Amino acid sequence: MRDLNLIAPWVRRFLVEYLVIERNLSLNTQKSYRDTLSLLLPFIAKREKVAIDKLQIEHLSTESVREFFQNLRNERNCSTRTCNQRLACIHGLAQFIAWKSPENVSWAGQVRAIPFKNTTKTVIPYLEKSEINAIIDSPDTKTRQGIRDHAVLLFLYNTGARASEVVDLTVGDLDLKYSKSVKILGKGNKLRHCPLWKHTIATLEIIVLGRSPKEKLFLNRRGHSLTRFGIYILVEKYWGLAKLNCPSLAEKNVSPHVIRHTTAVHLLRSGVDINTIRAWLGHVSLDTTNIYAEVDLEMKSKALALCRVNGSDKDLKRRRSCWKEKPGLMNYLRSL
Repeated sequence: MRDLNLIAPWVRRFLVEYLVIERNLSLNTQKSYRDTLSLLLPFIAKREKVAIDKLQIEHLSTESVREFFQNLRNERNCSTRTCNQRLACIHGLAQFIAWKSPENVSWAGQVRAIPFKNTTKTVIPYLEKSEINAIIDSPDTKTRQGIRDHAVLLFLYNTGARASEVVDLTVGDLDLKYSKSVKILGKGNKLRHCPLWKHTIATLEIIVLGRSPKEKLFLNRRGHSLTRFGIYILVEKYWGLAKLNCPSLAEKNVSPHVIRHTTAVHLLRSGVDINTIRAWLGHVSLDTTNIYAEVDLEMKSKALALCRVNGSDKDLKRRRSCWKEKPGLMNYLRSL
């Protein structure tokens, strides 16, 4: 008879049954949860002095979990944001066990009561138009590799796609003739269509000419698909070259995700409504997209100008004096 108190069978079911079948979470999320448990279980086993396969559910106590996060911060220098991400995995495991094993509801409630820590909101980085143009124009388009690199940078800016989404694209995902768009499979297997600019289409037509629809869209020198790491290296390379012509880039750290933020901010500046930007970037919630309305200083300045009070300083002084000359209203307010 199987021991339902052993943690190992529950971990296997959580990763295979819950994350994949029930939740259909993305591969990257599955890997993140796997990595969390790969760190947690050896730590608990060492703390309790038992083999990992012999760990019981009660070994995963609130005290051991708190010690685990203390270890992450002290030994691995993990940020609060990273620790919160790891805690979400542990909460999910506890919830799954409670659903399938009601006798463990009390234990699960204690584990899930471990709170997330507050994090400081960081300012979202983005590039000005001149800065992103300097990066996109850096590749030598007289060479085959330069044309591909230019296409990758232009595509990132046009679509605001994540690096993981770009590497999975195939030639068949493009429709350069009719809808002039691309199909992008995003987080949670959510499919979206993104329109392409004329310049992007012209550049992509060069690199897809004569290729099979099943081939990966962006290939490396060996003819294999570009990896996420490869795209990060590509962006970093041309960021370094662009600094020579655009000194302001030296003060910024540029990555594929910064280009994604740049796309969102520039769409917002162009007057595109926030819901369209949400669909463009593949966000599930508008709350995620709304952050771009908070970071753009140019739009804030325009809004402030629209709200500026008309009239001279004399008018303002006159209004203040009129207010002071009517104490009856103030007495009324104080009496409430």
